[in-house]
Amino acid sequence: MTQRVDLATVMDRLAVDDVITGYAVAVDDGDWAAYRALFAPYGRADYRSAGGIEGPAGEVAEWLAGTMTLFPVRQHLIVNRRVLLERVDGAPGDRSEVRADFVNPMRLEAPAAGAEPAPGSTAPNFVAAGRYTFVLARTADGWRIGRVTVHEKWRHLPQ
Repeated sequence: MTQRVDLATVMDRLAVDDVITGYAVAVDDGDWAAYRALFAPYGRADYRSAGGIEGPAGEVAEWLAGTMTLFPVRQHLIVNRRVLLERVDGAPGDRSEVRADFVNPMRLEAPAAGAEPAPGSTAPNFVAAGRYTFVLARTADGWRIGRVTVHEKWRHLPQ
């Protein structure tokens, strides 16, 4: 590998990592415009393993916007990122796959004024964990998500 190819690979890995971090921040902050902007025009998201929907990123963003109101405080920790960059004749290609584990603690919406909290509820009220699979493509606007699939492995709910 030449230094030029090595540098391009490092730059691509950093750019892909920025997209994955941007994804977590957009969901946690409820910034659905930023969420949509991370996807290629044909981008799709699949949350079925977590009880959600699958579809075009715009439709999924609308669903998330409604669903996430149940969890006013949320934090995605995306770790153990394995970035696989496509290679074409020894040079960086235009496709990447990322497999990354996640832990996602969320606080359920607080009870209405004057209402008692649910018996035994503690914070965080809900924790989900599993693995994401992201497929990204290099576009004219930079790296974008073509597909994200959530593989939820476990969850913990208040008792």
